[in-house]
Amino acid sequence: MSFPRRVEAVVFDMDGLLLDTETVYRAAMIDAGQAFGVPVTAATYASMVGKTNPECAVMLRDLYGETFPVKPFFERLWADVELLLEAEIRLKDGVQEILDHLDHLGLPRAIATSNGLPAVERYLGRFDLLPRFHAVVAHHDVIRHKPHPDPYLLAAQRLGVDPLACLALEDSHPGVRAAHGAGMMTIMVPDILDPTEEMHEKCVHIADSLHVVLDLLKRAG
Repeated sequence: MSFPRRVEAVVFDMDGLLLDTETVYRAAMIDAGQAFGVPVTAATYASMVGKTNPECAVMLRDLYGETFPVKPFFERLWADVELLLEAEIRLKDGVQEILDHLDHLGLPRAIATSNGLPAVERYLGRFDLLPRFHAVVAHHDVIRHKPHPDPYLLAAQRLGVDPLACLALEDSHPGVRAAHGAGMMTIMVPDILDPTEEMHEKCVHIADSLHVVLDLLKRAG
């Protein structure tokens, strides 16, 4: 496999791609569902991966009724997430290695996430990773979020690189749609969600891990 164009920059999603957080979010959401007496399942969580809190709020009310207490639910959910991540937060396999290789190549890189900047700073700060990125696009930086291309277009703009020359790395379906819509060469590294036929069509490759992405970059020279 080769890239259709020369890679001049790389844009990373965060949750489920750089950080092993999706399983933590899923466990916390299932527990919060039990506390509020609703049957949140792994499939329910999977349907919300890559979506913003307001979008998830609409989905929760569609599932459990217009009177479902979304705000207390999210307060409980995020309090549990913080406790779980305080106990243990892990990088996904291959993160340090791929960043080392990008340093070697001198390629700029950015983060495009639906999460807020405080979470980006808090979570990545534990690994001293933020200085290794040249730009961050977080929730409040754009009005339209994934699956719209705006986060990726802004990331490319902040890097000063044509989106067509950027490689985007994503684990979610909305993220892949966003990166592809921005015109970026897109690789899906699945985490919670399996790749669908649509994902295969929109991606230049489906990679089992960031180690595979690293190998592809090394082969590309």
